[in-house]
Order: sequence, then structure tokens, then C-alpha cells
Amino acid sequence: MYTGEYTGEVEVGGPTDVRELPGLTITKIATNPFNNNCYLLRDTATGATLLIDAAGDPDRLLAALGDGQLVGIVETHGHWDHWQGLAEVVKATGAPVLATAADAPELPVPVDRFLTDDDVVTVGAHELTAITLVGHTPGSVALHYAAEGGHLFTGDSLFPGGVGNTEKDEKRFARLIDDVETKLFALPDSTWFYPGHGSDSTLGAERPALPEWRARGW
Repeated sequence: MYTGEYTGEVEVGGPTDVRELPGLTITKIATNPFNNNCYLLRDTATGATLLIDAAGDPDRLLAALGDGQLVGIVETHGHWDHWQGLAEVVKATGAPVLATAADAPELPVPVDRFLTDDDVVTVGAHELTAITLVGHTPGSVALHYAAEGGHLFTGDSLFPGGVGNTEKDEKRFARLIDDVETKLFALPDSTWFYPGHGSDSTLGAERPALPEWRARGW
């Protein structure tokens, strides 16, 4: 199903990790300020590239882009540590910015396209589907690429071991765990997910812990 030796283990200042899917390359980069994960998705036939979270180190992101054409930057949510490099990358490339309307006011540049559930984001011949998630922020968004067993970019809404931080707010946690369970875990166990910090996992590996997460409240 997968090719290469991709592990998803990256650190600031270290090498990128690259996963080669048929027709699509995923490059994971760890950047400042808080070991944030950024992802470049490149259509290998055309060079069209999508950046998920311009979190920091814009020079490194632009170097990793290389001769690719940046067709969009998706900000998974409005927290400042996920957009420190956004203004510089936009200035250098002119790429449009995509985010939800709820989190757009937190970003340092205007949003060109507001994402809602089931919106399609294209990268060359490839399509990703937007999934909105409320709780970590008012308007977080994940992107799902259905091919090759499924690939899901979750921002800070889902990590190995639990959902994102809701600051001990019971209502926010309840909304987030509900969204994560009903929207994300509706996808197949084979789905590999890529979070905004740290290591990756699969939905199948995390699914058995859902009742524990709900019971503990974080």
C-alpha cells in the first residue's frame, strides 16, 4: 500500500521525511516555533504543490518547495504557532490561502477561500476533502486524501493518544471529541493521519482508545 521508508519522525533542524504515493509526494517538515509539522503535497506530474500550515521557517519551506508551483496554503486553524511563516510564503509565491471563516480573523493575511465540510481542494490531479472540526478552535479543518488507504491531515484536532487541547473546557471538549469520533473516525482504520505536532498514527491504532479519551475528558 505504501512505498518508501517513511516514518513520520521529524525534528526541527533535521531532515524532512518523504512519502511517495502514486502520483503524489508528501513531504513532512518540522519547523519552529514549537516543533510544528508542515506538509507539502506535490503532484509529481505537474509540480502543483499544496502547503498545509506555514507554521515557521519560511526559507526552509520555500527551499523544500523547490521548482514546484504552490497552488494553495491551507491553514488548519488560527493558532499563531501554525502561521508564523505564512506572510513570507504568500509574499514569495502569491499562493492563495485557504481556511475556515471562523478562524480566518486570527491569520496575518487575508483568506482567499473559506473551507466548509466536503469542499474539495485540488493538487494537480489529486483531490482532498475538507472536514471541519470545532473545539480546539472555533473553526479547525482537516484534509482527507482517500487514495492509497487514506491520508488525513488533522492539524491540532487529533494526535496519537488523544484529541487537541480544549483548555479543560467541558463544552469545547465534548464538541471536539464528538466531531473527531463522528467525522474522522468514520473513515477506514487504514487511514494514516498526520498531526500538527509530533508523530503520525493510523485511525485503526487509535480507535480502541476513544472511550478512554471521552471518559478522561481530554
